[in-house]
Parts: sequence; C-alpha cells; structure tokens
Amino acid sequence: MTSSEVWDRETAERYDDPEDPMNQAAAIEPAVDFLYDLAGSRPALELAIGTGRIGVPLSERGVAVSGIELSGPMLDVLRRKVEEARLPVVIGDMASATAPGAGEFALVYLVYNTIGNLRTQEEQVACVANAARHLAPGGRFVVEVGVPPLRRLPPGQIAAPFDLTETHLGIDTFDLVTQQATSHHYTREPDGRYRAHRHHFRYVWPSELDLMARLAGLSPEARYASWERAPFTAESTRHVSVWHKPV
Repeated sequence: MTSSEVWDRETAERYDDPEDPMNQAAAIEPAVDFLYDLAGSRPALELAIGTGRIGVPLSERGVAVSGIELSGPMLDVLRRKVEEARLPVVIGDMASATAPGAGEFALVYLVYNTIGNLRTQEEQVACVANAARHLAPGGRFVVEVGVPPLRRLPPGQIAAPFDLTETHLGIDTFDLVTQQATSHHYTREPDGRYRAHRHHFRYVWPSELDLMARLAGLSPEARYASWERAPFTAESTRHVSVWHKPV
C-alpha cells in the first residue's frame, strides 16, 4: 500500500479554487508551454494527474495526454472537464501503476511537489523507475518540486512559513533525520472562521533525484528555477528538472 495520502472528496472539490495562484494563468500557462515544447505531437503521461490542472490544458494544445491518479474524488472532478476517451486515466499508485502505451510516451511528468506525496525514499525511487519504464527511447521525464528550505531554519527550529496572506497562513515543519515534513494550512473562510488542514510529505534534494534518475537509466538534461527556464542557483526555492532516456 502506498504511503501517499489520498485526497478525499472535500479536498478534491476545493482543489481548483480560482483564488489559488497555482490555478491561475500565470502559473499554468508557462508549465503547459514548457511541457508542450518537449512533447509536441507525441503522447505524454502525467503521474498524479489530479483534477487536470495541467493535463487538461496540455491536451487542449493537441498533446495526447494520459494520466495515473490515486484519488477517485480527484478523478471525478477531472471527468467534469474532459471525458475518458479524450484523456484516459488509470486509477493507481504512481510508483507502480501501468498506463496503456507504456514504453511509448515521449514525456512523463510530475508537477507541483507531487513527488513528495510518496513518503519513503524507496517509493520515490520506484516512481522514477516507473516513469522511465513508460518512456520511449529518447523520451523525457520532468519533475517540478521545491528545494527544501532548511537554510532558513536557525539551530533548534523545525518550522518555516511559506505563505502569509489575509486569508491563508502556511507553515512547513521538518524532521531533519527522516526527511519527513508536514505542511500546515490555516485558511480563513468567508464567515471569518479558520479551516485547518495538514499534508504530510517527504522532501527530496535535487542531487537525490539525479541519483534516482541514474538508477532508472535516465540521464540529466536540464535544471531550471522555473517553467520559464530561469537559471537554477543556490538561491532557487524550486526546480524544474529534465532527464532523458537514451535512444
């Protein structure tokens, strides 16, 4: 059984909140442009496709997108946007599930910190291997994920804020031994009450992902600080990394 938390009905219904910056064009369009440049007219597979935040607009650009998704409620939301025939999805764990056409995809991708939903190193290694198994020779694997902000932690401190607005407070707490972490969300509702939500994940270093890719037979191609291909530096808070499968 996967260690991933499975998004429930309530979370799925809130996921496409238009007020969330991640659901706005400024966040979506650069990601879709980047992935379209890699896939073109060839098929692509999104691991943990969710409600189709990226998969749906990418398919609208003409890419034959397929998906793997663990949460039935998230898939229900996706199905309101696009039918199965146009964007097929397999229900299963992204570390082990097999999509039709395995071995023929030009692109497999994971966005928005999703690799961290697998909360053991073993499962993350298996996920990268599963991505490689789905790729055609010459295909690319793309991961978007944050860089662990441990440099911001003074000695003895385990928490770092990542969002502070009038309607939302977000704090991450870290176990520096196990690489386990928890995102704590406190969101103000229209009636003034606050809704609390926690999400558990395993943070992973860029160099760790490079080793996982190498174990899966993939070679590094590029690493950027954003979908717009900004240079990745020691100050970058996230990265978009690309590995390719040799021909």
